[in-house]
Amino acid sequence: MSERSAAKKPTNLSLDQGVLTEARSFGVNLSQAAEAGLRRAIADAKAEAWRRDNARALADSNSWVEEHGLPLDRFRQF
Repeated sequence: MSERSAAKKPTNLSLDQGVLTEARSFGVNLSQAAEAGLRRAIADAKAEAWRRDNARALADSNSWVEEHGLPLDRFRQF
């Protein structure tokens, strides 16, 4: 979803007073900064969920490669 076209919803946040004061002193747009931080946190959470959900398959694949080698290894030019 595009940041510009998404509907905005007013939200109350509790923030560290020192962080808030410093952000305001530099003219940081609190809504944009909070949204950017949330987008990063969501991306990190999705990546962690993917790793967790696929850990078994990745371990199985790594075990197979350790036992049998890379399937196309004989075609490597390096």
